[in-house]
Amino acid sequence: MEIKKVLNGEKLEIFLSGRLDAVTSQDLDKVVSSSLDGVKELVFDLSDLSYIASAGLRSLLVAQKRMKKQGSMKLCHVNKDVRDVLEMTGFVDFLTIEED
Repeated sequence: MEIKKVLNGEKLEIFLSGRLDAVTSQDLDKVVSSSLDGVKELVFDLSDLSYIASAGLRSLLVAQKRMKKQGSMKLCHVNKDVRDVLEMTGFVDFLTIEED
């Protein structure tokens, strides 16, 4: 998986491509935990994310919990396969997903 981050003031955008699974979620956890100081808005761009596993869902949940304390978080450009997983697991009920 490739992780690209763009910080613009208090807004951090994280672009994910590839597979977010048990191996790659550890990389995402490190990036998120080291990048959120002073961030009020966190945006995950999932347009190039092809797969998400339960470990990836956990990474999003951890990020959401932290951002609830300091600002907001949303997912954008969620493709059908990833959206299906989010819907089946109930994550759509508590994550903000921006419609394209």
